[in-house]
Amino acid sequence: MKASKIAYKPVGMALGALAGVAAGGLFKQAWKVAGHDEDAPDATDEHRSWGEILLAATLQGAIFAVVKAAVDRGGAVATRRLTGTWPG
Repeated sequence: MKASKIAYKPVGMALGALAGVAAGGLFKQAWKVAGHDEDAPDATDEHRSWGEILLAATLQGAIFAVVKAAVDRGGAVATRRLTGTWPG
């Protein structure tokens, strides 16, 4: 395994954690803007409909995927600028 790949692992993990926190916050804001309750439904919330639960899960997954991809790509680009090698 390349040294740059090994060195990038902890950075990638930290960026992933930050991406998760950021995505969670963005999802909460998007859920409020969409005109739904303050809190998004849990899958086991018996007082919420299937449609509302699946909509929330879809929105949350899409936001997480976009934020994670943007953070991962940004981290890789920054690593290349600093080290001259791509961390992949």
